[in-house]
Amino acid sequence: MKILVCISHVPDTTSKINFTDGDTKFDTNGVQFVINPNDEFGLTRAMWFKEKQGATVDVINVGGPETEPTLRKALAIGADSAIRVNTPATDGFAVAKQLANVVKDGGYDLIIAGRESIDYNGGMVPGMLAELLGANFVTNCISLEVDGTNAKAVREIDGGKETVSTTLPLVIGGQKGLVEESDLRIPNMRGIMQARQKPLSVVEPVDATKETSTVKFEKPEAKGAVKLVAPDNLDELVNLLHTEAKVI
Repeated sequence: MKILVCISHVPDTTSKINFTDGDTKFDTNGVQFVINPNDEFGLTRAMWFKEKQGATVDVINVGGPETEPTLRKALAIGADSAIRVNTPATDGFAVAKQLANVVKDGGYDLIIAGRESIDYNGGMVPGMLAELLGANFVTNCISLEVDGTNAKAVREIDGGKETVSTTLPLVIGGQKGLVEESDLRIPNMRGIMQARQKPLSVVEPVDATKETSTVKFEKPEAKGAVKLVAPDNLDELVNLLHTEAKVI
């Protein structure tokens, strides 16, 4: 089985976020970037398929040279090779087009992507990729087993879980549950050294029309001051809930 894991290069959630050029561009200065958490769950599951079933695992990112350290980390975790499509990831449809072009030439049986990235939270790329490929698709995936060309997946739905059976080729949008946080792997020194020798190829993008553009970024409003009400002063509490919080 040949697996491709899609890796998004996203800001660490602890980073302080700022914008430049009149709030039209994201300021990357001082920001630590990491593997998108949903993608890391998928990569860890791919490692299980590699170790248990002999699968080969490639990772791919759409982005500039600045994303290569993130790809090298994925190689250090255990991926066999990496691909970087040399164009900024500024639009979900354009990203899906770039990924589809690589998949069509790569002969992949299983494409694992995160259900969404934690920067834009669009949640659109895996589904569009599956449509472009004419492949089966399962999103919000929290469990995946593959037997030959058959697959069984469990996905979260409103109020419960759904188990589905399908066949390869398959695209999944994975999330926590595909593996648990305790299963995630921290690259060791041996893995880091091996990653330096593993192939990381750069491919030029195909023409893809961007369907969206960023107009402006806005930060959430700052939280207001907290007002403390004495436990025995119910009248004041009710008044504040009515006049200020406006929840009653």
